[in-house]
Amino acid sequence: MKSVPTYKKIYIYSDGSSLGNPGRGGYCAILKYKDNKKIIKGSKENATNNQMELLAVIKALEALKEPCEVELVSDSSYVVKGINEWLKNWIKKDFKGVKNPELWKRYIKAAMPHKIVATWVRGHNGHKENEECDKIAREEAGKLGD
Repeated sequence: MKSVPTYKKIYIYSDGSSLGNPGRGGYCAILKYKDNKKIIKGSKENATNNQMELLAVIKALEALKEPCEVELVSDSSYVVKGINEWLKNWIKKDFKGVKNPELWKRYIKAAMPHKIVATWVRGHNGHKENEECDKIAREEAGKLGD
């Protein structure tokens, strides 16, 4: 009898920020596996909030070294609905009329080896990891200066 592969259960918390929208963008993702925690962060000029929200998820997935079961927690309905509801139709229509197609295609590639469930949480509502990601994403955007 074939054994079913077991996946590590990873939690990814993510947030993005854009000062100006579009403007100076920052992103942050916190990856948690058991007692281990890794923070991925960065910034980009002339970015929208949605681009930074999605880039945080992509960078987190790209950091995983093996197929994982991923619970993604985000305050971005754009990201969560994109993953859970809209992506299949976007692929069918070859992303015609879809904003940020290059990022969504990069997401698909990064997500391929993993089992992903995306969950929405209300932002600025006391969720520990979401608040931490928000703070770091804003700091990253602020580092770009005026």
